[in-house]
Amino acid sequence: MIRSALLAPVAAAMMVAVAPAPALAQGNDLASVQRYLRGVTTMTADFTQTDRAGKVLTGTLTWKQPGNIRFQYEKGVPLLIVAEGGALTFIDYSVRQVQRWPIRNSPLGVLLDPSRDLSQFARVTPGDDRLLSVEARDPKHPEYGRITLVFARDAAAPAGLTLQGWVALDSQNNRTTVRLSNQRYGAPVAANAFRWNDPRRPTR
Repeated sequence: MIRSALLAPVAAAMMVAVAPAPALAQGNDLASVQRYLRGVTTMTADFTQTDRAGKVLTGTLTWKQPGNIRFQYEKGVPLLIVAEGGALTFIDYSVRQVQRWPIRNSPLGVLLDPSRDLSQFARVTPGDDRLLSVEARDPKHPEYGRITLVFARDAAAPAGLTLQGWVALDSQNNRTTVRLSNQRYGAPVAANAFRWNDPRRPTR
């Protein structure tokens, strides 16, 4: 499987038993991530997505708090993922299929609801001191999967952090790795950026 060199330490941390970080450091780091999530207004970035089989796709990410995100895949890939209005939507234009589910039932919910208290469902995982990795999952709903967010420490970014990507696992332990680059904060994002065309509608 192709893996990002940046995110490889995260994957290893999830499979190898290591000593937990001190409670004070955990609390400070979680507080920083909470400030980051609440401080971001908009972010755009390029993304590289790698699935469990090693298939790699690229595209552009648009994120607007609270609750909006769009994964626009590269030209020729008939897929789109959009979060808006409390729902996460997956569209496959090649087969005219649309799947929707509540954002809170997805690992991405941790990114899209900054009002949630991270200390109730997230923990810092040990790793490179230049990075901050936080694993989040709902202990009451393991079927929602889990996500490990990876941040670089960056004094010029919101709360001193820049989101570098994440590793998400669903309830069947299928892994998806996303790496971000060219992150840009605070740029205006149009309200219609999170609209999508429904392929199930009949064409004239």
